[in-house]
Amino acid sequence: MRARAPASSANLGPGFDTLAVALDCYVSVDVEPAPSLSVHSEGEGSGLFDDASHLAARVAAEVLGHDRFAVTVRSQIPVARGLGSSAALAAAAAAAAGADDPFAVAAAYDGHPENAAASAFGGLVAATTVEGRPVHAPLPLGDDLAFVAVVPDRNLATPEARQVLPEMITRADAVFNLGRMGLLVAGLADPGHLFAGATEDRIHQPARTALFPEAPRLLRDLVDAGALAASWSGAGPTLIAMVLSGSVAAVRSGAEVALAASGVPGRVLALRADRRGIVYGDEAAVPL
Repeated sequence: MRARAPASSANLGPGFDTLAVALDCYVSVDVEPAPSLSVHSEGEGSGLFDDASHLAARVAAEVLGHDRFAVTVRSQIPVARGLGSSAALAAAAAAAAGADDPFAVAAAYDGHPENAAASAFGGLVAATTVEGRPVHAPLPLGDDLAFVAVVPDRNLATPEARQVLPEMITRADAVFNLGRMGLLVAGLADPGHLFAGATEDRIHQPARTALFPEAPRLLRDLVDAGALAASWSGAGPTLIAMVLSGSVAAVRSGAEVALAASGVPGRVLALRADRRGIVYGDEAAVPL
């Protein structure tokens, strides 16, 4: 069986480990019966772990209860860039192997219910773990909203990005983030209310700037180019801009200029929200 799942952008400014939006950048997984395990990968991350240690192979083996299968992975999602590649891969692999609840499987493997929910169900979601079980809820997302992602050519593994986070936060910082998150959720539902201040954050983005010192300037450049708001995507280093559909070309062009001026190699992607999540069969094909 073949299944496809979208990338996701989580955290979104003050929405630390809470919010995620699915994006139209995909990974597909094919799982077919075979005498013994074989793994083949193409596209982003190809050839890194083409053996039993591959995440897709581990997920499929758990779902099926054996390793007599061949798995093929085709991915457009940059790896270790803050675009939910692991959650998307786990969701697609679980679905391709026939899991009853790919969301739960992906959340268990990836550890991020918000990324797993966005990949499984599409759209904008809130998600967390309640009494040991991942739960999610869909949130409204404006039809005229698009995204521009600045994807630096440097890895930033989530464990490394977590190490720089503060162990304690002040009440003032917690109140600040909660207030901004309310504004962000409202603005994502109605872009007419979305503005740059809605993605301000005092918990994870300032701490992680030590790992990507060019980020604050690039975030300002995205807004100056016409984005409504901009923030880190997941644990980074990808930066995500929220833009009106009619402004995508201008913001993408401005982002490319800013990235070149920063001296950071990378690329800029123009993306739309994926509103379907996992799909199966022929329509799950991913062109590379």
